[in-house]
Amino acid sequence: MPFLDTPDGTRLYYKDWGSGRPVVFIHGWPLDADMWEYQMPAVTEAGFRTLAYDRRGFGRSDQPWGGYDYDTFADDLKAVLDGLDLQDVALVGFSMGGGEIARYLSRHGGARVSRVALISAVTPMMLKTNDNPDGVDASVFEEMIAGLKADRPHFLANFAKTFFGAGVFTAPASTELMRWTGDIAMRASPKATTACVQAFGGTDFRADMAHFRVPTLIVHGDDDQTVPIDTSGRAAAAAIPGSAFIVYKGASHALPFTHAEELTGDLIAFLKA
Repeated sequence: MPFLDTPDGTRLYYKDWGSGRPVVFIHGWPLDADMWEYQMPAVTEAGFRTLAYDRRGFGRSDQPWGGYDYDTFADDLKAVLDGLDLQDVALVGFSMGGGEIARYLSRHGGARVSRVALISAVTPMMLKTNDNPDGVDASVFEEMIAGLKADRPHFLANFAKTFFGAGVFTAPASTELMRWTGDIAMRASPKATTACVQAFGGTDFRADMAHFRVPTLIVHGDDDQTVPIDTSGRAAAAAIPGSAFIVYKGASHALPFTHAEELTGDLIAFLKA
């Protein structure tokens, strides 16, 4: 399997398919690069080189004890782009993966990047504060961490229902698909899983948003119970002048799965524009 080394020696697993202009997919919590099951093959067939890597602590990448903060995540992304010498790159970030993009653009000046897409992303700020009243209360993240530490498999199984928008009478994803994503989540280290909740729940990206100076696509479901659209999608669209903002009506957080065909089509149209 192919790996890249980061500045602190952590090895990151990556997949690299096809040829053409590169598109780097950045996964969300608590998954890994395999979450792009439906997007990567189609985007590759559309004439692009597609790449995705497992964030440190997740999937097949190394599981160090530290480095679960967005400065380090942005440096890891830089290691991928530099290590493979990628140019004219499109970055696609899902959920907490949008944070990598925001911090990379500000911390590393957007080097090598020509366009970005934020899918159900946590930007610009998740945490509720006096100057971010639409945010999520800190107790929600604290309860997530407590649940993970007490019984991680049980917590993740319940989290999947909210993630996919599953209810008593609604099943936007098959039981097998939800079980598969749970299996992916359990490959991550317990340290990475809890530390990333602190990272995406508490990091303020509002200053980073001014560094979005390339064409930007924002896609969000208006029934996202994991990353609420007012906190994130709408706020991000307001913070990035000229961005394209697509709202999926009645959609949950898990757009790459529940709206795979629609999202893939919108991504390809954006990449080819």
